[in-house]
Parts: sequence; structure tokens; C-alpha cells
Amino acid sequence: MTEPRYDVVAIGNAIVDILAPATYAFIADNGMTKGAMALVFSPEEADALYAKMGPGQEVSGGSAANTIAGMAALGDACAFIGQVADDQLGEVFAHDIRAAGIRFDTPARAGAPTTGRCLIFVTPDGQRTMNTFLGASHYLPEAALDRDLIADARYLYLEGYLWDPEEPRAAMRAAIDVARAAGRKVAFTLSAEFVIDRHRAAFHELIDQGLIDVLFANEAEIMSLTETGDVEAAIDAVRGKVPLLVVTLSERGACAIAGEARVCVPAQPIDKVVDTTGAGDLFAAGFLHGQARGQSLEASLTLGAICAAEVIQHFGARPMVDLKTLTGHV
Repeated sequence: MTEPRYDVVAIGNAIVDILAPATYAFIADNGMTKGAMALVFSPEEADALYAKMGPGQEVSGGSAANTIAGMAALGDACAFIGQVADDQLGEVFAHDIRAAGIRFDTPARAGAPTTGRCLIFVTPDGQRTMNTFLGASHYLPEAALDRDLIADARYLYLEGYLWDPEEPRAAMRAAIDVARAAGRKVAFTLSAEFVIDRHRAAFHELIDQGLIDVLFANEAEIMSLTETGDVEAAIDAVRGKVPLLVVTLSERGACAIAGEARVCVPAQPIDKVVDTTGAGDLFAAGFLHGQARGQSLEASLTLGAICAAEVIQHFGARPMVDLKTLTGHV
């Protein structure tokens, strides 16, 4: 097998995050569940909610895109496949991801719908309540896949959020086949409970068929996947079915389970939680960076914890300090 040119190629939603502070009353008055993510199904609904936002901050987002932005900041060679529209937000997304040193060649899509956007309301406790209009990102066709690129990456990284629509689901399924045929590893993040509720059987099928090498989940997601109310029982139900299971446990840190081995690390100390947007995404970035560099599970978990701690201390889901400096001692 030839040495890959890229550490990771990711497939995910290509969206722009718009973040603004919000009161608890605003969240309740607008029928939102604090800390949850809800889909907005029409551009009109997205526009109406956007009009209610206070002064905001725009930054390119998307779960898998955030992860590889973190990996690129750590020095990894990264590429991204995702669909934007031929509009202003599409240009913003493309500029931001390329400026981070990430290869992005997916052609913009003409016509409606517009580029996806996520309206994020951040309450004083740092929790983010997300309202996502996925727009063009849910029209990623299999034809947009660069198969040579996928085969030339150490990891194929997929986000569960994009499993929902039929067209990109077919594209990701084809990408898995390409990666496995090339002897590469497939990493998958479950993304959210509502995604699992809709696709639990399909996710179990991927796991049972041995198509996932690294599975990322937080404690709520792993319990949802296994339909159990106990995180340890959930971990026991999945361990052994994937070569590497990584579970984040919020302020209690994170664990990685590989065969009979289980390694856990504590969360990194922080001054204040400002915005939890992207915490799981940046954790995955640090962890995969460590694994791509051949580091131990403990070192990889620590790298993930450091990256997650950095991103929750400011607005936005992309790092704002030099991650190489932060993680240099690991």
C-alpha cells in the first residue's frame, strides 16, 4: 500500500455558522430547546429567525469541516468534500476552508437552495442552541466524489448529520467503499440523537458489517444508539464491534476503547465556558491528529481534550489560537 498524501479527507455539511448571544427567555419564547439542534426546513423560516437575532458573528462551520479545520491547524494534510451554492455564503465557505490550507474542489451548485447556514444562539451558560438550514449541502451528489482523493487519504471522516438526505447518503456510502478498497480507515461521528433516531438501523448495519474503524460519540449519542439509559452499558454493547470506540463524557473527560484496552483522560481545566459549539468536532480533530501520527490512545485523547478546551472558551467552532503551541507538550 502506498503512503497517502493526505491525513484525512472529510465529507460533511458545508454551512456557515451565524452566532449571537441570547437570553434564556429568548430561547423559551421561540420554542427552542436549550442546547439542542433543530432543523429549519425552509429558507423563509430561516430568514424569519435570522431577523430576530442580535448582532452576530459569521464563521464557516459544519461538523466535519470544523474537525479538519482543527486538523489542518495542527499541521495535517486535509481535504474536504461538501456542497455549497453559487452564492455569497458559498464563497465565504470556500474562501475560509481554502485559507485554512484545506483542499476543497467541490463545484458550487447553481440555483436554489442557498448555501446552508446554522443560526446559533448562545446562552450565558455557554450552551449553544442551533437552528440549521442545510440548503445546498443536502444535494451533494455521488458524482462530486473525487475517488482518487479519497483513496489517497489515511482516514475518510464522515459526519452523521449528512446521512439524513438520500443523495449525500449515497455519496458517503460510495466513499466508504472507495476507502476500504484502498485499504484506508473510515472514521464516523454519530453527530446527534435526532440523527440516530432516524437512522439507528443503518448505523448498526455499518458497524455490524465492519465498515467503521473509528466511531466517535458523546454519552447521549452512544446511549441513543444502543437504546439504553446507562452509558457504561452502551459502551459495552458497542465495544468489540468497532476497532476503536471514542466516547466523550463532557466535563468528565473522554475514553477510548480498543479491544480489551480502555483508556480515559480527564477534561482539560478552563477558565470559563463561553460557547460549546464545536467541542466534539475539535476533540475529534485532536484525537485523529494523534492517531494519524501514530501516538498512543492516551496521547490522542489528551490532544482531543486540549483542542476541545480551546474552542469552548470563545465564540465559534474554529480554533482561535495556535493549536500546535497548545498541544506541543503532548
